[in-house]
Amino acid sequence: MIIRTATEDDWPAIWPFWSEIVEAGETYAYPLGATSETARGWWFDGSHVVVAAEDGEGGRILGSAKMGPNRPGRGAHVGTASFMVDAAARGRGVGRLLGEHVVAWHREQGFAGIQFNAVVETNTAAVRLWQDLGFEVLGTVPRAFETPSRGRVGLHVMYLELAQRTRPGRR
Repeated sequence: MIIRTATEDDWPAIWPFWSEIVEAGETYAYPLGATSETARGWWFDGSHVVVAAEDGEGGRILGSAKMGPNRPGRGAHVGTASFMVDAAARGRGVGRLLGEHVVAWHREQGFAGIQFNAVVETNTAAVRLWQDLGFEVLGTVPRAFETPSRGRVGLHVMYLELAQRTRPGRR
């Protein structure tokens, strides 16, 4: 499995699992019923986007992540990311590989930390993975996310402190 920078040409392979995950309504707050073009705009919104693909040229795309600053301006020293893994590839370490890549990328880019704004508390596999990678739950907004299966559940704010630069005004 390899991680590589995604291109717009990868969208037709990302769209099926992106749509399936969003339409399930259990982990992402994107609006239901998005068109492929609208969803592509959300995923490729100026963020750095990568895909996890099977080895070899033209390897099947198993998952994707997008990453970049959590906020503009004076908050740009803290990064954020979003992840999606094809259901057919779950349990193969795709999410972990993407997560490790995202942490390394943020470190290489000089970010002071990574903040996940809205990790659904019932998404226990993701919460466990992020905790394994060193993230901590800073707090939980109660009943902030409505799932079809469990009703309203909490959203965790999770954070990973990265090595900080000491020069003011820099990431």
